[in-house]
This record gives sequence, C-alpha cells and structure tokens, in this order.
Amino acid sequence: MNKFFHSVYLDSDKCTGCITCLKRCPTQAIRVRDGKAHIINEFCIDCGECIRHCPHHAKHTKRDFIPVLKDYKYTVALPAPSLYSQFNNVKDTNIILTALVLAGFDDVFEVSAGAEIISELSRKYISEHPELYPLISTACPTVERLIRVRFPGLIPHLLPILPPMEAAAIIARKRAAAKTGLDPSDIGIIFLSPCPSKITFIYDPLGMRESNVDAVLAIKDIYPLLLSHMKEAQKQLENKVSYTLSGRIGKGWAISGGEAYGIISDHYLAADGIENVIRVLEDLEDEKILPGLQFVELNACSAGCVGGVLTVENPYIAKAKVKQSSKYEPVLRMHCADFQEEPPEIFGWTEPVAYEPVYTLGANIFESMEKILESQEILKELPGLDCGSCGSPTCKALAEDIVKGVDSARKEDCIYLMREQWKKHTGKKEEKEL
Repeated sequence: MNKFFHSVYLDSDKCTGCITCLKRCPTQAIRVRDGKAHIINEFCIDCGECIRHCPHHAKHTKRDFIPVLKDYKYTVALPAPSLYSQFNNVKDTNIILTALVLAGFDDVFEVSAGAEIISELSRKYISEHPELYPLISTACPTVERLIRVRFPGLIPHLLPILPPMEAAAIIARKRAAAKTGLDPSDIGIIFLSPCPSKITFIYDPLGMRESNVDAVLAIKDIYPLLLSHMKEAQKQLENKVSYTLSGRIGKGWAISGGEAYGIISDHYLAADGIENVIRVLEDLEDEKILPGLQFVELNACSAGCVGGVLTVENPYIAKAKVKQSSKYEPVLRMHCADFQEEPPEIFGWTEPVAYEPVYTLGANIFESMEKILESQEILKELPGLDCGSCGSPTCKALAEDIVKGVDSARKEDCIYLMREQWKKHTGKKEEKEL
C-alpha cells in the first residue's frame, strides 16, 4: 500500500502557475516549476486548501460517482453527519435518508450512529489512560497525517480508536449480510464524504491495514440528486420507515466541538481551521497546555466537517443548522450494548502510526546538518521576502530545495537576484525610492 497516496490531484491543463495554492498550502507541499504547480506527495496532508482557493479550479479530488452502485449486488450508503446540514427547511433527517434510498441505494446506515459508539469507547479509553493526557482525536485524517510527519512527539497521545466512518462500515456490512444472506464481498459500503481527507483515509488508512469502506462519493456530487427526491421522500414518511439511528451526540460530530461534547467532559480543547490546528499542535509540543486538559479535538476545516471542500453550504450556516436541528433530538440512540456480538476491540487500532521524517534534508543526522548549514548560506543571499515568485513558498524552502537537488530549483529563480544580475550586466543603477 502507498503510504503517501493522495486523493488531491492537479489538472495541469487548467493550472496557470499563479502561486495562489503555493501560498495557501499549510505544509508547503506545492512548488511551481515551468509555469505549473506540482504537489510533493510526502508533504501533502490532503487538507483541500489548494482546492478551496485555486481560482482556476485546477485542483480536484479523486472519488467515485453514482455508477459505482452497479458494481455491487447490494449497496449501503454511509452519510457523513455533515450531509444533513446541506439542506434547508428539513426538520426530520429521515427525509434525507429516505431520499438516499430513492436515489438508488438499497439501505442506509448513519455514520453518526457509528459516532455514538466511538464516543462511548473514547470516554472509556480517556478515563482509563490519564498518563496519556491530553489525548488527541483521530477523527480528522488530515490532523493525524500532520502529526505523523511534523509532530512525532505527539504520536503517543493519539486516541487509538477508529473513526466513526469505519465503525459504521463494520456494523453496516454485518447487518446487510445478515439481512440479505449475501456474501460480504457482494455488499458495497459507500461513504458520502465532505472532504478529500476522508477519501484518502479509505485508500490509505492510518491505524488499520485496510478500510471497511468500498467506495466514496462526494456530498456535492450527490446533493443535486437528493434534492430531486426530497418531495417524494417526504411523502414516504407516512409509511413510517425510519432509517434514523443516531441522536444529538452522533449528529454533533459534524461541527467543531461536537466530538468533545460526546466525550461528556469539561476538560477539553476544540480548534478548527488548519492554521489554528497547527498553532495548537505547536503549543502542545512545547507543553503549553492547560492544567487538567484531558482531550483535544482538532478539525482541519473551519467550523468542523461542515466546512469540507466537498460540501455545498456555507460552513457557518451549516453549523447553525446542526445546532438548531439537534435541539429536539434525543441525546443519543446508539450504545455499545446494542452490539454485544461485536467486541469493543474491533473498533480499535490494529496498526501503529509511525513517524515519517519527510522534512529531513539528509539520509542521516550528519548529512542533514551539512545540508542545513549549506541552506543557511544560500538563505543569506536571498531577500527573505517569501513572495513565492521563485516557485517555492518561502526563501527558506527554496534554499532547502536547492540543497536537496530538487529539479529546476536555482538561486537564479529569485526575481530579486535576477533583477540585481540584470542591473549588473546592463550597467543600470538602482533607482531612488520615492
């Protein structure tokens, strides 16, 4: 399995080399060479910021589409909790779940139901492991990947429990197999994703060898199809067929603070937005933590999963909808006791998450030190403006690209050094500043 698989990719035909994505990438995973952007696989964490900000729509996400349903004898939709807040004036989430069946799925199992199971297991694990405080949520794959490559000291603090999507997939497949008598391999478990990060997790999971999800659709792709079935779905509510399995805790995972709410503790910290997440991780690494802090919930997208780049609604409007719609929901509907045939261990990690030293400059510490010193000498010649015009996000990144021997990275790419060279060769003097 490719440990640096990514669902985010570039359409070079649309790319103009404008460097917007280069300046927005939080891990400096993008370079512009020969007029086109390039993604460095080892640095990318699939946060989707380049997709969000590219003015030319040159960044895309690898994903499946509706025809994938035909590949299976029986299909189960796994809607992310963030799906419900994409629609207006829907007071009963069962309308949306029924619309999924009308859209072509054979059955539906809420990821928010899996979230309630994971919340219960998380509460138990956190209470039993005070020596690991603060424990860090592993629900957002982008945060997990960021810690893996940049904050190795925090890896022991990762909560070793599978994300709700995987818990829901495990339960949904077993229920569908029992209901239909089909072989589990004939059943398609299809996740409806709000972001590229969760798509990447399905094809390159962390904490487990292989995902239980078979295919993934983007919420923004299935949204128009669901809209066309909403009226019919509302009529079918009279048949009283309910697909709703979760309550306020499960549905609350769609927004920042929702997971922490399910932990039922006041000793938590919740942050959203990738820049804020990085600041929190830096402070945790420096041990600038609140006394008694037990749990840290981090979401790479602003407002939580409702802010994913594969959703359609304004994230803050969506967040308000989640709060309003869950007001009259029961606190929760799912308990681990409902799945006594499933041991709790089945929802835990089966594979360790290891540090990936992708930012080191050399193969060993001595080579790295030599290259650091070499890059510092190059950096002294650069202007330090971090304009990105050279194709690297900062002057420091350009210096490191040069010492690593990255193709096409040269000091002469700096337009300020180029200007000085031009003046030297043409004999022109520096113009006075106004």
